[in-house]
Amino acid sequence: MKNRTCFTAMVTPFNAEGSIDWEGFKKNIKFQIQEEVKGLVPVGTTGESPTLSPQEHSDVISQVAGLAEEDIFVLAGAGSNSTEEMLHYGEAAKAAGCQGLLLVDCYYNGPSSLELREEYYKPAAEKFSDLAICSYVIPGRTGCALLPEDLKELAENYPNVEAVKEATGDLERMKETRKIMPEGFQIFSGDDDKTFDMMADENIRANGVISVMANVAPGAIQKMCDSIIRGDMKEAREIKETLDPLFGMVSVVCGRNKFRNPVPVKTIMRGLGMPAGNCRRPLGRMLPEGVDRVKRAITQIWQENPWVLKPIEEHYGVDISERLNTPDAWQ
Repeated sequence: MKNRTCFTAMVTPFNAEGSIDWEGFKKNIKFQIQEEVKGLVPVGTTGESPTLSPQEHSDVISQVAGLAEEDIFVLAGAGSNSTEEMLHYGEAAKAAGCQGLLLVDCYYNGPSSLELREEYYKPAAEKFSDLAICSYVIPGRTGCALLPEDLKELAENYPNVEAVKEATGDLERMKETRKIMPEGFQIFSGDDDKTFDMMADENIRANGVISVMANVAPGAIQKMCDSIIRGDMKEAREIKETLDPLFGMVSVVCGRNKFRNPVPVKTIMRGLGMPAGNCRRPLGRMLPEGVDRVKRAITQIWQENPWVLKPIEEHYGVDISERLNTPDAWQ
């Protein structure tokens, strides 16, 4: 995973009847390649892994691995709340030619950090010694969290435990992680809106992001990350401020309802004419208030910095101005 700064957490597009839109998916993968992102993550949370069948899960991984060019790192989502299921998906990812596995902490059954280390990450690290392992810590969705101390022990004993996707929002935890981890261990932002701060903070020195909104603006987010790495903080901050309206739409709160990823990003993609389709139930559609908010965020970027979205027009053959002014596109 070294020298890769922006990984796109790919959405899984669906047809109207609910099956996977394979042609649309190919077009989305080619868009990412065109925009020169450094990595792709199929079947993470953004890819709606909880609602894919085991066969679909494996097929999506194979599709991405088959189309990705040699210099693109494919980090396959293989996490589960069952170690055996995780190992099964890991085998599928290895067979497809992926270079690494993204393993989310076990959701719902909520193991302790010790159990996560010994009964989940350790079996993966031993079985897939030739694949990079990236732990994914997101207690807001899983109800548990691998502690930095246990991650350190894994990384010291298994060189393929190379990275963590940090979606805790806890900057002090991230600083502690950087302080105790072996040299070369990588920290990736799991929250688009915290990427700049995590990468710019000398006590965290995050290596990049596994990004939701890179589905929409891969080139711009890749450019922001690369600017930070080479020390051009002025350019990086300008891009970050340009993208802030987009980053603020990963989740959208409407009154008592919080519409989580991937509902907002799929709403944006559908509105712009990109293959996305609806989410699978129980995820649904946002209230009109939420749709209006994401549309206003996109409109602001298009009016002030059209370069961010221009590649969408060129790749997908759409007229963004027209779509922003077509109410039916945002129904």
